[in-house]
Amino acid sequence: MPENKRRRLKPNNKILKRMQRKLWLVFGVVCILFVVLIGRVMYIQHTSGDRYEKIVLSQQDYNSTTIPFQRGNIVDARGTVLATSVDVYNVILDCKVLNANEESINSTINAVTSTFDSIDAETIKTQLANNSTSQYYILAKRVSYEEMASFQELKDSEEYKGKIYGIWFEKEYIRQYPYGSLAAATIGYASSGNVGVIGLENKYSSVLNGVNGRTYGYLNSDSNLEQTTIDATNGNNIVLSLDVNIQTIVEDAIKNWNDKTMNEWNAEHPDEPEAFGSLHTAALVMNPNNGEIYAMAQYPTFDLNNPRDLSSFYSEEQLAEMSTDDKMDELNKIWQNFCITYTYEPGSTFKPFTVAMGLETGILNGSETYFCDGGEMITGYPKLVKCVAYRKGGHGTQTIAEVLSNSCNDALMQMARLIGPETFAKYQSVFGFGQKTGIDLTGEASTAGLIYTEEDLNSAINIATNSFGQNFNTTMIQLGSSFCSLINGGYLYEPHLVTKITDSNGNTVKEIEPNVLKRTISSETGDLLKEYLEFVVSNGTGKTAGVDGYRIGGKTGTAEKLPRGNHKYLVSFIGFAPVDDPQVVVYVIVDEPGVGAVGDNQAHSSFAQEICHNIFEQILPYLGVESSLTEEEQAEAAAALTEAAQLPSDEGGTEDTPEGEESTADPTETPEVVEEEESGL
Repeated sequence: MPENKRRRLKPNNKILKRMQRKLWLVFGVVCILFVVLIGRVMYIQHTSGDRYEKIVLSQQDYNSTTIPFQRGNIVDARGTVLATSVDVYNVILDCKVLNANEESINSTINAVTSTFDSIDAETIKTQLANNSTSQYYILAKRVSYEEMASFQELKDSEEYKGKIYGIWFEKEYIRQYPYGSLAAATIGYASSGNVGVIGLENKYSSVLNGVNGRTYGYLNSDSNLEQTTIDATNGNNIVLSLDVNIQTIVEDAIKNWNDKTMNEWNAEHPDEPEAFGSLHTAALVMNPNNGEIYAMAQYPTFDLNNPRDLSSFYSEEQLAEMSTDDKMDELNKIWQNFCITYTYEPGSTFKPFTVAMGLETGILNGSETYFCDGGEMITGYPKLVKCVAYRKGGHGTQTIAEVLSNSCNDALMQMARLIGPETFAKYQSVFGFGQKTGIDLTGEASTAGLIYTEEDLNSAINIATNSFGQNFNTTMIQLGSSFCSLINGGYLYEPHLVTKITDSNGNTVKEIEPNVLKRTISSETGDLLKEYLEFVVSNGTGKTAGVDGYRIGGKTGTAEKLPRGNHKYLVSFIGFAPVDDPQVVVYVIVDEPGVGAVGDNQAHSSFAQEICHNIFEQILPYLGVESSLTEEEQAEAAAALTEAAQLPSDEGGTEDTPEGEESTADPTETPEVVEEEESGL
């Protein structure tokens, strides 16, 4: 066809324009929708992102492991560790992983059972069969680091390399007490979960505890392990004023006396043997110049590493017959800290306080003399309140020093009449009687309801018996702290055991400074009292407590427990040294010495003095207190003491009326015991 005859098609502009408009419209709608979608995503991310993230994470393979903290140490004044936490390991079986490596099951079982005696092959096979997808089963609890390291070494050996799967270790800590029963009731123990049960472990539990750490891990969408670790924060350490060497000396002195007493009784009474030398024996050693406690001991005691073991106290047959509640009651008795939880009438150890009241107020000037004819007739009371020297016709004329030396009740009652109920009640409060000391231990007993009020003391018989420590109650820590104020110039310190808190790296977190609660007496009054109390040891009822070469002062006490007339006694001695510059106070109580014995066999303050003597003899050189004796004289004195210990005591009865009570006597009751006479030294 000729070119000129061809028809050229021309585009339809109208159709093109419509198509373009439609395309732009679609493009615009898509853009708008895309913008809306982006906006919606951004809105969801802003308002609900965390919630959806958690949903996603919850659908992934997520893992969280606790990293336990290490509870802080308890250390003595010289840095000796008394309580610590050691790492142990739980052996964990991951059935899912081990089943996925079926060819390694036998080699894994062989390695585990050959390392850990407590794990048997059947247990592992049973778990693999019955819980094939489980990833956490404890095969053994609390294996040692050495056992764990031995397994790891075996795992890396040529024989087992690449052939052990599904076994891992979970770390935890257990509390350990290197010295076993030493200062058990004072230190206390912590149960599982780092819960302090008694003693310092309980009082300072929040200080000793740290904060657990945690490892978080999960597999993301690409099956990569994402992991985050927050390290544990270990607990702080507490540093004590308690000294392991002094504590050991004190506990040995207590135990040796009890063993000797028990053996002597059992030898004489084979048909009725005793398991203990006393119902309780306790000792408190303090620094009188700052309230620090060097030792706090009691007998019987228990092992902190096995605090629920009663086998030392009861036979298997007896334990089998005891109910769970009965066992718990017995454990609570053993765990109690005698020095702070038991209350009793102080007896003659209170007499220095009565003298201090008179001297401090000027009612006494120190030059007085008193005449003892064997007792006092008290207005409103029908019977004679006797002194120990009643049968001898009394002590006769005495100075104040001789009154304390002879422990004369007659003279003390005469002093109390002059002092009067108002002043007597005031100074009992000043000395802290009837009040808690605030010692940093839990369980301190309150004696607020076991002390006479001023109104009660308006009764002539009440103030008379209170003057020599009868009819009101105290605790060892209360009387010991108050006694320190008599000899340190009149400063009543808050007793305390913790001197410093440090972190896990040994850096000091807090220093515990001595806390003076109040001023009780003047230094002049204190100087007089020190002279009087030295006379008690050098010439009076406290001779047994003396140590050659040292100036020691102190006061004896013998108290008959309620009910009166049962001839059961609590004997005591509180002493200090050296007299011219007191560095240490020792307070010893023997509750029912020779439990099976009664009457004269118990009523000897020399029991407590003997223990006190043995403590002083060892701790004074240890504390750097110089002896006035030469080395040769010290050796001769030690030989003489050993020889004297083999002979029966021939000291006469110069102590006070039996008085005393262990716990909750009605303080308004006037007992018949005020008439009785002590059996004497």
